[in-house]
Amino acid sequence: MLADAESNGSSASPSRQSASDTHIQTSTSNGIHKTPTAPKGSTSPLAPSDKPLYFGHNREEVTRLLIQTLADMGFEEAAESVRRESGCELENPTVAAFRNSVLRGAWEDAEDLLFGAVAGDDSTLGGNGLVLGRGTDKTALLFLIRRQKFLELLERKETTQALVTLRTELAPLYQNSEKLHFLSGLLMCDSTEDLKAQADWDGAQGRSRHALLTELSNCISPSVMLPENRLAVLLQKVKQSQVDSCLWHTQSASPSLYSDHSCDRNQFPTVIALQLNDQKGEVWGVQFSHDGNRLAAFGNDDAVTIWGVPFFNVVRTLGDHNEGVANLSWSPDDSMIVTCALDKYARLWNAETGELLKKLDRFGEPITGCVWAPDGRSFTVSSLDKKHSIRTYNLDGVLVHDWGKSHRVQDLCGSRDGRWMVAVDDHQTIHVYNGITRSPEFEMQMKVRPTSVSISEDSSLLLVNKQDSEAQLIELATRSVSQKLLGHTSGKYLIRSAFGGANESFVLSGSEDGNILIWHKNTGAVVERLPGHAPRANAVVFNPTNPFMIASCGDDGLVNM
Repeated sequence: MLADAESNGSSASPSRQSASDTHIQTSTSNGIHKTPTAPKGSTSPLAPSDKPLYFGHNREEVTRLLIQTLADMGFEEAAESVRRESGCELENPTVAAFRNSVLRGAWEDAEDLLFGAVAGDDSTLGGNGLVLGRGTDKTALLFLIRRQKFLELLERKETTQALVTLRTELAPLYQNSEKLHFLSGLLMCDSTEDLKAQADWDGAQGRSRHALLTELSNCISPSVMLPENRLAVLLQKVKQSQVDSCLWHTQSASPSLYSDHSCDRNQFPTVIALQLNDQKGEVWGVQFSHDGNRLAAFGNDDAVTIWGVPFFNVVRTLGDHNEGVANLSWSPDDSMIVTCALDKYARLWNAETGELLKKLDRFGEPITGCVWAPDGRSFTVSSLDKKHSIRTYNLDGVLVHDWGKSHRVQDLCGSRDGRWMVAVDDHQTIHVYNGITRSPEFEMQMKVRPTSVSISEDSSLLLVNKQDSEAQLIELATRSVSQKLLGHTSGKYLIRSAFGGANESFVLSGSEDGNILIWHKNTGAVVERLPGHAPRANAVVFNPTNPFMIASCGDDGLVNM
């Protein structure tokens, strides 16, 4: 389904920098720091003004945000000018010293600065350190700092010193043996990559120190220590709020700050512009390449058909299958495809030439799914074969690892960052694994048989379609259901659902009644119910690079665009 339209709204200028584009750049100084005139506070009174409020906002708060933002953007002289004219200080020098200590990894200095004074009645600055307010869990803050120290020692292969830190600094803080047991287990990690994967930590050179600083600063009053990049965060929240409330969001570019954001329903893909009938028999699934330039379809035909986009001419046919193809997966760079066939073989293809590169060893049951490693050097396939239900292979077709699972797998998905691997068995259980270490994370009993699973682009949400005509969005980190999606019909056959659209704002699904359902991901509201196929719409996907293009397929043998 195509909407012949360009992106509406203002596009971001190349010179414009958004918080999401830059990961919100962090200045180690968090602005400029001058000796305050007030001995205990972080700010001085603003210059006299006949307007105590700025459009209902506290003038001092707005001024400090401006000083911080100007300094973070590199406009030091402008920030200093605002400071002088307003008489408002950004932070006390002690706060700057604490911030720099955390970002430099000077852990003893950070502890001294954080706990260098006796806690008072409020969160202010003391003469020799930061004063924490009543109710602050000092032990928890110490644990966070020393945990970071412990992990960095392990990262540097200083195992002996890490063990000393664990025994003499971390162990006395907590009676929670489970936490300490987990940390002690990290001493056995074979590599830095294994450490980062098991600890869910990105290293000293990643964002871990900044994340720690943010967590620690939450225990200090914002009137003393501004959260990092506060104005950028506020602006990003405003943008995201407008995107979240945009029912027919089709603008991939970050919204402009100059005007309120909205998208026109007329530009949303709702009309069938083209029907492709090159597949023979039922079509069970469609998949765009990651760059959106090709579309592959599979079903009970013995061949996979690949069309070029946007003209949809057949550019390749992958034959050599028997009994139909149940699934396929494009490699991260779109150069290869793995097909999962009912004839119990998985096949690796050159997507450019159509050459069969490898035909893997025969499984005992049909192949049901495939997930590529983020680096594209290996892939994992699933099967209904209980003896070999999940196996990982390299590009030479050599078995790298048999996961040793005894449950059958009817669908498999993985997160883009490699963190999660999710398998659905043929009963009512979803098995969640660490995709890097291949160790089990947790299981979810659904009470109703799931049919298909997929993971959002940001690796945070699991989409589960179920036989009771309900789809669910589950937060992988907390295992909680964040959204229930209703309106489609499903039964014993596999109906595929997917994330998609601009900024992945939507969830789509086929339906047993032939319709196509599109929900707004954040609200769960049905945005569109479109006629699709007769008798059944088996799958529907957005083009990952074109929010105006949808492809669907069904038992009628058609692929609709």
